[in-house]
Amino acid sequence: MPNILAAAVAIAAGIGAPVLAQNAPQQGYPAQQYPPPQQYPQQQQYPPPQYPQSGQQQYPPPQYPQSGQQQYPPQQGNPGYPPPNYNPPLPAFSPQQLDQLVSPVALYPDPLLAQLLTAATYYPQIPDAAGWAREHSYLTGEALARAIQQDALPWDPSVISLLPFPQVLDQMSGNMGWTQELGNAVLANRAAVMDAVQRQRQIAYNYRYLQSNQYDRVIYAPGAIEIVPANPGLVYVPYYNPYLVYAPPRPGFFAGITFGPGITIGAAFAPWGWGTARFGWRDHAIFVNNHPWERTWVNRNVYAHPYIAPRGRMDMPRMEHHELREYRPAAPRGEGRRDDRERR
Repeated sequence: MPNILAAAVAIAAGIGAPVLAQNAPQQGYPAQQYPPPQQYPQQQQYPPPQYPQSGQQQYPPPQYPQSGQQQYPPQQGNPGYPPPNYNPPLPAFSPQQLDQLVSPVALYPDPLLAQLLTAATYYPQIPDAAGWAREHSYLTGEALARAIQQDALPWDPSVISLLPFPQVLDQMSGNMGWTQELGNAVLANRAAVMDAVQRQRQIAYNYRYLQSNQYDRVIYAPGAIEIVPANPGLVYVPYYNPYLVYAPPRPGFFAGITFGPGITIGAAFAPWGWGTARFGWRDHAIFVNNHPWERTWVNRNVYAHPYIAPRGRMDMPRMEHHELREYRPAAPRGEGRRDDRERR
């Protein structure tokens, strides 16, 4: 029995010896031949799984920006995209496109048309101005000019100049695509826009739709047809169908130009360009308060009118209501109070 037990122990020792020998360190060598586990990366970092394998496109792909640059592709809503100095290309319009753009307003009197073309270049301000004009449509003349000053409106003077004409601002704000294109055309090529106005006026003149009347005087010269108010202080807005007045008259069918109520424009509106607004048709110039208007596509972000009127800010308080009636200095007690009661 002891012999059998000893044999079993010897066999077990012989089997385990190779295993122990493999794990035992050899003489003269370090106990560990390979880097410790912590020296190996936990996951393969190069190249990442989504990039091509070795032998294909280099890593990282060259079209991706380097570290520290803008992410690619740009994130949605990234305020730095496009760059702040991004300048869109100069818009181009064919003569036919310009004819269509100016046709609804080409027969406006020159002072009103000059203000409209310059205001169209500030088209983002038009909807707010149209809303203000509607809210204050009960004011006219000097009362309206006083309300404009009291509210310290923040818009460009060319936009403010149209506040006496809420119907014109409604037309512009109701078709902002047209207004923006018209403004861009004026900035990109004012001369071509003015030539288109003259082409349309010539057509309407040839068909006898454009003639002098009690509202406007038509001063004819080829390529320089002027339309000026018959009364310089009274401006009438013409209404017409562009599809009719620029086409031959149809037999038995009458189409012409009608006019809205006269708008009084006095000296009180001079700060907003109504001193003298006119065209130099031969030189393709626009004059506002007898100053050349030189805003273009290139300087549109920095240009300021040479006749700048004081303007307010959007965060300034507004008047809730403007009185229509005129106020007079205090009078002696009986008579003045009686007049006030009569005005009410």
